Amino acid sequence: MLSVRGLTKIYSGRTVVDDVSFDLQPGTVTAFLGPNGAGKSTTMRMITGLTPPTRGGSWIAGKPYREWANPGHIAGVLLDASAVHPGRAGGAQLRNTAALMGVPAARADELMVQLGLGDAIRKKVGKYSLGMRQRLGLAQALLANPPLLMLDEPINGLDPVGIRAVRELLRGHAGRGGTVLLSSHVLSEVDQTADRILMIGHGRIVADGPIRELLASNRALVRGPDMQALADALMRAGVRIEPGPEGQILADATSGQVSDIVFAAGVRVTGITDHQQDLEEMFFRLSGSAR
Repeated sequence: MLSVRGLTKIYSGRTVVDDVSFDLQPGTVTAFLGPNGAGKSTTMRMITGLTPPTRGGSWIAGKPYREWANPGHIAGVLLDASAVHPGRAGGAQLRNTAALMGVPAARADELMVQLGLGDAIRKKVGKYSLGMRQRLGLAQALLANPPLLMLDEPINGLDPVGIRAVRELLRGHAGRGGTVLLSSHVLSEVDQTADRILMIGHGRIVADGPIRELLASNRALVRGPDMQALADALMRAGVRIEPGPEGQILADATSGQVSDIVFAAGVRVTGITDHQQDLEEMFFRLSGSAR
């Protein structure tokens, strides 16, 4: 559905996006993660043609986004929920967009109600809260029911009810064969919504894969009666170790490898388990962000 190849952006000699490539398939929700300034928004702006790439390109269903005669029918985009005239009523804004896209006005009114803006149809956008502007931006992205959704921080400013509604909306879209690319800093929500993680750090892709596979760390937690002897045996075998979360040793080796090492060293253990990292831990480890 979406193919990105070698996208690169250089500003004044500084590379902010560096040779980014990935493919998105129908029926999936992909979370685009990374710290502020990592290149997420610039990448999405290049995909939509708002920022010209220095090198590389992107194709949605075989064509660049800007080459589609009515691109809103192929990809619904939310990059900046504040990019709406503050003096225009929310309902009027959405109906005007619908008219430009050739979508019935009734669809605009339907989405306003569906996204909890039914009481704010005549209210000026300048008086909307951040969460209300986010809902309006989502409604605009959904107007033509496009197969691809690209959303930059879609749950920013939403309350728990709104966050849950967006999660269900995105999972439902993917369940019907749609494709979703979303950026978010709310890692707990990403964990419940996304099938796949695409992580960027310093402009380059540092992780890409199914979320459960990426969270499987191939590390082990081990404890025993003599923790010093246990640590010494692992270090002699060249295994990097660090303190575990509950007094164990966290070893950079699988549980099977740890078991073989301590058995050969004659060191007794009372427990070895595979370490399952959480999304926050993976984010800090791979993105190069400071905790």
